[in-house]
Amino acid sequence: MHGPFAWNELATTGVEAALRFYGRTLGWTFARFDLPDGPYRVAKAGDLAVGGIGGLDTAADPASGISAWTAFVRISDIDRRFEQAIGLGASPVQVPHDVPRVGRVAVLRDPTGALIGWLQ
Repeated sequence: MHGPFAWNELATTGVEAALRFYGRTLGWTFARFDLPDGPYRVAKAGDLAVGGIGGLDTAADPASGISAWTAFVRISDIDRRFEQAIGLGASPVQVPHDVPRVGRVAVLRDPTGALIGWLQ
């Protein structure tokens, strides 16, 4: 199956400030989750994992240098669909790659310039 939004994550220059802000305003708690690119926190609403927060080194587009939320869509056959997207005018940001304990991930800019992540 593909199509539903599966994950949202914030890559930020101020991880501790973001943790405080979202913890206080939304009541989220955070569990550490180490990624190859750096520390990351899984945001939880009760027992439900609702998103993630990490530094710019964990960003979907680390070169951007800006704090931003990125949405990830669950997708099947990510490699084939990624190539199809490039052929339809998308720009690659991160080619499909495996993230331990997560799955296969890719990030692209759609033909309008919007950043979108895909997760298989």
